[in-house]
Amino acid sequence: MATGRTHRPATRSRGIPEATVARLPLYLRALTALSERSVPTVSSEELAAAAGVNSAKLRKDFSYLGSYGTRGVGYDVEYLVYQISRELGLTQDWPVVIVGIGNLGAALANYGGFASRGFRVAALIDADPAMAGKPVAGIPVQHTDDLEKIIKDNGVSIGVIATPAGAAQPVCDRLVAAGVTSILNFAPTVLSVPDGVDVRKVDLSIELQILAFHEQRKAGEETAEGGPLPAAAPRGAAADDSADQGPDGDVPAVMPA
Repeated sequence: MATGRTHRPATRSRGIPEATVARLPLYLRALTALSERSVPTVSSEELAAAAGVNSAKLRKDFSYLGSYGTRGVGYDVEYLVYQISRELGLTQDWPVVIVGIGNLGAALANYGGFASRGFRVAALIDADPAMAGKPVAGIPVQHTDDLEKIIKDNGVSIGVIATPAGAAQPVCDRLVAAGVTSILNFAPTVLSVPDGVDVRKVDLSIELQILAFHEQRKAGEETAEGGPLPAAAPRGAAADDSADQGPDGDVPAVMPA
């Protein structure tokens, strides 16, 4: 099996839009569920409904993969699972390091979905000397002093940052200097990285603010049916500002179900 350091997904070279790339995991999750039920084929309408998109958008997305289905039959489920997995790079072995083994980092280390999606947790790293050697999810925690050696020895190109905000940028800088080119950031801060390094930010507080905005809007619509709309509270206005974009200028990433 190939390793992540020497083989990269072909999505960018093939000109697949980022919005389409962001939807491919949704299709893959829906297709995997169908595969587990031994469903051989699926229509674009059925798959779109399962993935939460409209069927026209799904057909456009699949056209970038060169997959158009068969009229009257639909899409071959197993082939699409393979095709999307290959496009996302999930047919390779991707060693990952998690830096920051507090409550969140430990929870991520115990997340069972990594292995089934082609990601192998190669190392857990923490700055607390008292954590060194302690097993988390069956993996002994290593000290940040050895970060560069760990990256090199395991051929890691993907790093997960689950540190406090103040430590995130220094950790990011060390990961990048050691050769990591993709970072999943759970720290509540915006990271600065050079060109060629991809960062995906997961901020649960932003996701909750967006939900709060929608809850407030629904409450306002209900009030409007029986009387004038109440004035928006400042906290709700802040949620409104964050509804379109995260701090990185993009819709925040979320963990897969």
